Amino acid sequence: MKKLKNFTIQFVGLKIGRHQYDYQIDDQFFEHFEYDDFNHVDVKVDLELEKKANMLDLRFTIKGLVNINCDVTNEPFDLPIKNSLELVVKFGDEFNDENEELLILPHGEYELEVQQYIYEAIVLAIPYKRVHPGVEDGSLQSEVLNKLEELQPKQKEIKEEEDEIDPRWNKLKNLLNDNK
Repeated sequence: MKKLKNFTIQFVGLKIGRHQYDYQIDDQFFEHFEYDDFNHVDVKVDLELEKKANMLDLRFTIKGLVNINCDVTNEPFDLPIKNSLELVVKFGDEFNDENEELLILPHGEYELEVQQYIYEAIVLAIPYKRVHPGVEDGSLQSEVLNKLEELQPKQKEIKEEEDEIDPRWNKLKNLLNDNK
């Protein structure tokens, strides 16, 4: 994957202490990852990097709006997202990113790419089922919802089926009552 220069932090020249980075994420960021589930993205990422003598501590805070399609009606809507991610960066003999909260960089590294972590934090902030708020409160009018309501089974028909019990089952119920 090609590097995005804006998301590379050179930590070698930084003083020990806290450093603040702000990123504005838009559609172009997700085009880089070839991720096309979003119609539009407007997300702000605040990254607080705390440099210590032998490690880095990163805290990502993500807030914004993502325009996606509803899973029920396929209508686009703005979904507010909020997420946070903490990452500890230590130094060792070889690169290791097997643990999602710990990254080990080889000794001698001088920069850290944060684009992948931002991407994952935004994508993971999206709920599994994406439902338009108008579907939940009943205010959305769409052809798909009208068709779903038309095809929905009627409550009256279900009750009539429950009332019609085969008389043979009544005889079996009597057997249960007689044994008591």
